[in-house]
Amino acid sequence: MTATPNVQIAGVTLDRPVDLSSKKIQEKLSPSAILAFFRLTDLWNLRDEDARGLLGGISNGAYYSLKRRPAKTLDQDKLTRISLLLGIFKALNILYSKKLADAWVQLPNSNPVFGGESPLLSMIKGGVPAMIRVRQLVDARRGGR
Repeated sequence: MTATPNVQIAGVTLDRPVDLSSKKIQEKLSPSAILAFFRLTDLWNLRDEDARGLLGGISNGAYYSLKRRPAKTLDQDKLTRISLLLGIFKALNILYSKKLADAWVQLPNSNPVFGGESPLLSMIKGGVPAMIRVRQLVDARRGGR
């Protein structure tokens, strides 16, 4: 499901975001979001513990249940997290070679946003706000800012 374009602000048409609070939309998006998330964790070579942290610190049982049954329905928070991570993944793959794009999240980073930590650790510790910051950073770099 994509955003619905029909909001006019100052003569500019903006897309309305998808209603991730809708159970129907959650059911529709969840299977592909789960598959994409696990593909991303493989490409980034993440430990299960780190992958669980990116999903908000879910339990081992819930994590392995998602791996076994990707048809489960995710809540709004997890769909948002996965969406942000996929956006980060996309931007990294535009900016860098595949090898660097896949390693970037685990590399120590001197940018003041990360304070010498890896973007991965920053996102695990900071949750959705940190993921938004990382997404904005890589999108800005992609746009030449």
